[in-house]
Amino acid sequence: MRDLFLLDPDLVFLNHGSFGACPKDVLEAQHRWQLAMERNPVAFLGRRSADLLAQARAALGQALGARGDDLVFIPNSTTGVNVVAQSLPLRAGDEVLTTNLEYGACDAAWRRVCARHGAHYRAVEMTLPYERETLVERLMAAVTPRTRMLFVSHVTSTTALILPVAQICAAARERGIATLVDGAHAPGQIALDLDAIGADFYVGNCHKWLCAPKGSGFLHAKPEHHEMLDASVISWGYAAGTGGHSGFDAYLGRSTFERRLQWQGTRDITPWLAVPAAIDFQQRHDWPSVRARCHEQASHALHALTRRHGLAPLAQDDDWAQMVAIPVPPQDPEALRSRLYRESGIEVPVTLHAGRVFVRVSVQGYNTPQEIERLLAAPALK
Repeated sequence: MRDLFLLDPDLVFLNHGSFGACPKDVLEAQHRWQLAMERNPVAFLGRRSADLLAQARAALGQALGARGDDLVFIPNSTTGVNVVAQSLPLRAGDEVLTTNLEYGACDAAWRRVCARHGAHYRAVEMTLPYERETLVERLMAAVTPRTRMLFVSHVTSTTALILPVAQICAAARERGIATLVDGAHAPGQIALDLDAIGADFYVGNCHKWLCAPKGSGFLHAKPEHHEMLDASVISWGYAAGTGGHSGFDAYLGRSTFERRLQWQGTRDITPWLAVPAAIDFQQRHDWPSVRARCHEQASHALHALTRRHGLAPLAQDDDWAQMVAIPVPPQDPEALRSRLYRESGIEVPVTLHAGRVFVRVSVQGYNTPQEIERLLAAPALK
């Protein structure tokens, strides 16, 4: 499968989790859309884009267990978190509850929004090793009468753990608390049914594990929340009764949700239009089997390195998918990452959480057992 991607053949790429990697077939689909756009940019963006994006959203919704009408495309998950955070009607003293396992950029967004309103952003400490069975109970025990939102990752970034988001959302719903799930690493890595998860808001990336072009993500919102969401850029969708320039009906769309969030000025929409090609690519290559094979390779790396260093894994094997955080002895994370790259040609992140150092290994369909052995043989990990 390596030949289906454009990765440097001399590179051991074990960092799919950061930015993904796009198959040649999917990039070619995007290029075809780019050529179509350049043949008549006015017709493509001004008149055709609404229908084209609706078709792409319908395909994505079918893959994710959601209605296309409840999805809008965004550049990435962090953008979606910002949209929800800045739209939430917080008041002084309100609280947004989260865990200490979240992505730092999203933590920063919430802290800034909460500070602006005089609200509080509070993280519940989740101790390691990970105990999925007790997480919901620990989180709910921290809820107060001022809790307005629960914000959690589906797959955590630093520690690569799968959180029980459906149970979290159900427990929050019983208490009348809204939920936002950061699914940056979920689409394509684990099976998803957004309607079954039941989050009020769910954001995800398509350019990571779904293997779509860079800059493709989505925001999913329950229909009752569409009206409350405001785009970060106010554009023609807010001008009631007009499509902007004459004949540019695509500026408006067919719902408040679409009008406000889908059109925010001139941009390249082709990464979003290529998302169905990425879905088709994975379907053609039996992706459930690919995911299972990748998990086995990641598990081999995890247990080999933890045995070598006498360290315990963070969690059970079914608590993570294709991406695993492997504990290593205390050291400078950046120095280790640099050595792995310079000495062994391995691109892999080294993360830090609660004072512990982890090599976060992502295994994708293009990786081979030989590459895992190259990681295990790296002098920096001896």
